[in-house]
Amino acid sequence: MDIILLLFIFTLAAFLGLELISKVPSQLHTPLMSGSNAISGITIVGALIATMQNPQGTTAMTLGFAALVLATINVVGGYLVTDRMLGMFKKKGGK
Repeated sequence: MDIILLLFIFTLAAFLGLELISKVPSQLHTPLMSGSNAISGITIVGALIATMQNPQGTTAMTLGFAALVLATINVVGGYLVTDRMLGMFKKKGGK
């Protein structure tokens, strides 16, 4: 029964996220990306806690490590994309 509830919440969150992101104007994508990078940083802290909380359980450690790797990829990629987008607004040349 718990798995059905978790799958329902996951499906609802995915649908809601898709609807919200599709309605965002293009001018707000960079600020929202910076905000989502901050949230992914919180995910990294949570993944570290989950990994270190129960060192004997291989399932918790594996899931925590996977969350840590994926959140790190998300943060680094997000900052690279944000830096590239902000670089488009810099003046070309030495002035």
